[in-house]
Amino acid sequence: MTVPNITLNNGVEIPQLGFGTYQIEPENTREAVRTALEVGYRHIDTAEMYGNEREVGEGFRDSGLDRDEVFITSKLNNGFHAHDDALRAIDQTLADLQVERLDLFLVHWPLPGIDVDFVETWKAMEQIYRDGKARAIGVSNFQSNHLNRLRDQTDVTPAVNQIEVHPYLTQDELRAFNAERGIATEAWSPIAQGKVLDDAEIVRVAERHGKSPAQVTLRWAIQRGDIVFPKSVTRSRVEENFALFDFELTDEDITAITSLNRDERTGPDPDTFNYIPG
Repeated sequence: MTVPNITLNNGVEIPQLGFGTYQIEPENTREAVRTALEVGYRHIDTAEMYGNEREVGEGFRDSGLDRDEVFITSKLNNGFHAHDDALRAIDQTLADLQVERLDLFLVHWPLPGIDVDFVETWKAMEQIYRDGKARAIGVSNFQSNHLNRLRDQTDVTPAVNQIEVHPYLTQDELRAFNAERGIATEAWSPIAQGKVLDDAEIVRVAERHGKSPAQVTLRWAIQRGDIVFPKSVTRSRVEENFALFDFELTDEDITAITSLNRDERTGPDPDTFNYIPG
């Protein structure tokens, strides 16, 4: 099964379907990543704050795949937003993963209320990009006002904005804002931590296609053009989440699922979230 690629604004290609590692304990991460790569995933998403980068690297090496066959993303720890801290953080990430460079490195949260301006952080990301330590750089959980500040005060447009997107939080306005600026949207929490799987409309669409509610929800995101990376430590679920390209939702299906929007978050509000790990 071939996963389509999306071309980012600097020409780098990213598989539209990846494997997420959020909330996978380090002791389970190595096997989970190895399993995902065996199933066929070629895109792994991790973060410094997940605490499992070392194990992601181990799982990748276990796979026997060449480095250029697997797209690896990580994200800057909230505690390392100061310019020099960010430069040290990427070096630690590369050491933990045991790779020479990342395919994509993201600012994990804008943290608008802390004493380090995210514009300073982004300038460090630009340095990381110029130094060749990441093939592409982007942001996560940035709102339009945050992106406008980067546009006005920095040089490099983010390649990606990774935001919470699912049928109960469709984010149509922010997704359109990203698209107008050539920023690809990545959807985290694409099944709303399971909250959407019992929705009657999604169940109805799933039954009509002979697919699971999770497959239908992920396919909805794929057909809308978003990049998604579901996670599971259960091989059967990992396989199910990968099987998204042998069916297609109708326009009516897409509209019906999109109409479920409630502007309901499962995670924090980026305009007020300022958590820094202790």
